[in-house]
Amino acid sequence: MDINRRTVIRGAAAVAAFGIAESAAGEAFAGTSSTRGAASASSAYSLEFDSTAWSYDSANDVYYQLGKVYVTNPAATDYENLSIYVPGAYLTATANSDGTTYTATVNPKGTTGGYSGRTAPIVIPVNTPGYSAQKPATSYSYNSVSRYLQAGHIYVWPGLRGRNASTSTRSDAAPWGVTDLKAAVRYLRYNRSVLPGSTDGIVLFGMSGGGAQDTVAGASGDSPLYYPYLRTIGAAMEDAKGRPLSDAVAGVMAWCPITSLHEANLSYEWNMGQFASTGTRAAGTWTSAYSTDLAKAWPKYLNRLGLRDEQGRRLKLTESDSGIHLAGSYYDRLIDVITTSLNHFLADTTFPYTVTTMGGPPGSGQTGTSTTYETVADYIAHLNADSTWVTYDATTNTATVSGLEGFAKSQKNANKPVGAFDGYSRAQTENGVFAMGLDAPAHFAPLTRDVIKANETTYVTYSDWDSGYGSSAYDSDFAKKDSVGKDMAWRAAAYNPLYFLSPAFDGYRRSRPARHWRIRTGIMQGDTANTTEINIALALRNYGIHDVDFATVWGQGHTQAERTGDSTTNFISWVASITKK
Repeated sequence: MDINRRTVIRGAAAVAAFGIAESAAGEAFAGTSSTRGAASASSAYSLEFDSTAWSYDSANDVYYQLGKVYVTNPAATDYENLSIYVPGAYLTATANSDGTTYTATVNPKGTTGGYSGRTAPIVIPVNTPGYSAQKPATSYSYNSVSRYLQAGHIYVWPGLRGRNASTSTRSDAAPWGVTDLKAAVRYLRYNRSVLPGSTDGIVLFGMSGGGAQDTVAGASGDSPLYYPYLRTIGAAMEDAKGRPLSDAVAGVMAWCPITSLHEANLSYEWNMGQFASTGTRAAGTWTSAYSTDLAKAWPKYLNRLGLRDEQGRRLKLTESDSGIHLAGSYYDRLIDVITTSLNHFLADTTFPYTVTTMGGPPGSGQTGTSTTYETVADYIAHLNADSTWVTYDATTNTATVSGLEGFAKSQKNANKPVGAFDGYSRAQTENGVFAMGLDAPAHFAPLTRDVIKANETTYVTYSDWDSGYGSSAYDSDFAKKDSVGKDMAWRAAAYNPLYFLSPAFDGYRRSRPARHWRIRTGIMQGDTANTTEINIALALRNYGIHDVDFATVWGQGHTQAERTGDSTTNFISWVASITKK
């Protein structure tokens, strides 16, 4: 199959979308939006923050407001509102005559956790597993925000629409989740004169689909692809004096981000699927042939990304004697990441070491199992039970990983079917991420469609093939337009962080990526390929982002993976490291 550069690289966003994005880029950076930040006369909502409506938790010295609608023309007021929680030291307040609310102004000299009322970072959670909606707070709870406030953070909790929030009259699928997140950031900047904290220190944090959406938001700051969506809901495009506002953020904390969906079917089969032979990868099925074809297509795409190592050398995959392109500088980089992860584990872990597997889903009655390894040698023997792919040097307590196949079979099994993200029957979670309406999942990945089209004459010869799996179904979905008039190419590009970070895409250098990144992923997760987070980290560094703290954590799966300590403590420490400079 000969996939040319335009098809492979630009498959995630068709040429028409690139042309539109290119023409809008000047507007994005010049701030010439025709939509003012203030509410129009017909709007029921104002962007002005009400400084006379603070509530106060005297027991914990916290001022807070709930349910602040952050756009002038919301599509869903039950989602498009935010709550803000502020350490008491950051405000000077006077009780109102109603006896329950307060009028407050910023106290720039008040301090908490080493921050002041003007320097405090603003942290925003993105808790959207599977790209679902994030419900806003409907009542006050100190316990849910206490650790952040005690550290001196200002905690802003926005509601965000998502794939599971659509109604019969409204689709909340991509890019509405990130659009709402950007609108909330713009609302904070619109009101920065009356709110405490530094809007130059906004940090997003999330895991899985939340890590994916904060990665997209962090890479796409001020991208023109989002302007039509932001205008539709009346987001703050300019401040009260007509100066352009930004939705770029300072930092992103992403645990296990399920992102780069445009190529995820391909990378999943190359990284994991090519070593599996059961289920949809069983011999004699069309999906087994499809798995192989997806895996073969991914190196061609990867090689055209132009990723480079720290010395500026191109990272590429090359043909190998066995397997699919299991050689080359990129392959060596992947093996190095796996080896480093294992050696970090050996350095961090005191033996005996106990591994506990998860049971079934809640309520199933199934319990997990525990296995204890008395020594490092016992554990290495466990890793090599089926084949020898790890060698261990006891004198230095270090290990060497010899190849991807042994690792994948031992530690990273493919637990998703072929077509793991853009499913051939539109049945995967991510098909709902790009749905065209309620219960209308859609295909979204042209790279996948290209593989189907190139091999369809072979697939139809299998007894388990269905004509509905053909390339025409993809083309039909790609042509549909959403409520803003944008097709799938535009929407998929908006949700692809590499579109903004890689010179292989037309969105490169047409956004303002975050300056600080911390990415953590569990190496055992079967939810996405190792290459997903590796490529994000490489693209950020290649772009010129110097502060990229990336680690793959051994022995952990799809979770808020950390080498040591707990995720919240480590996040708070990281925020301090990037904001107290």
